Amino acid sequence: MKTGITQLLATDLSTPDFLTAAADAGYETAELAMMQQGDLTVDTDDQTLRGFADHAGQVGIELVSMCHLQCTGNLLDAGAARDESLQQTVTGLRAAHTMGITNTLHTLGRLSADLYYDDAYRNGVESLQQLAPVCEELGVDIALEFVWNGFLFSPLEYRRFIEDVGSPRIGFYHDPGNMVVFQHPNHWVRILGEHVKMVHLKDWKGGPLNGEWTALLEGEIDFASHNRELSAIGYDGPLISEVETSLAPIEATAKAIEKIITM
Repeated sequence: MKTGITQLLATDLSTPDFLTAAADAGYETAELAMMQQGDLTVDTDDQTLRGFADHAGQVGIELVSMCHLQCTGNLLDAGAARDESLQQTVTGLRAAHTMGITNTLHTLGRLSADLYYDDAYRNGVESLQQLAPVCEELGVDIALEFVWNGFLFSPLEYRRFIEDVGSPRIGFYHDPGNMVVFQHPNHWVRILGEHVKMVHLKDWKGGPLNGEWTALLEGEIDFASHNRELSAIGYDGPLISEVETSLAPIEATAKAIEKIITM
């Protein structure tokens, strides 16, 4: 496994400056973030995108993933909202391909009082089935992350959802910090198995209503058990920090990830 960091932690820096800082701090891989403003947006031209990839190579850091536009709209909805999300997602997939990135992050969207859970489930499956041929054409995966949006709260349900989509290009973005609040993250790894495409790292201490984020190794995640399950499913990809710099400097987090990898 390799150390990694997401650009979501440094949106105040230009993309080249973020990549340089990440490399200087000891990270081996990076996840870029396409935002509404800045030098990496839906309007960034291909020459600039290739320049980012070239800069990553120059500083010795591998681009492994990209999240975009706050993880890209609402694929669970219907009508114009879903159409916009589909368009944004395709734009991100094409940008990732231009930079040689083979994974993108999506958080699916959100429910509302008028968007019922079963309708959202069907909409999500249909949306991803529409996106799967684009992923196949470009060689870029979509990894879905469990977030606190009231949707797919069980690893069994998440696995069924991905299998209902039915594409090897659509998988799971695992973040143990997001489910340790409610459940045991190592259970998710074993149950999602081969669907795990990428891993974020955060840590958490306390209960669902009275807890807080911590620096890595200062919370309640059993990283040894977590690693055993990752090894059992054959995961050997990056562990990408999503630890806020207010909790620990990026250099300290890089060293913590190195320790976690050896567990």
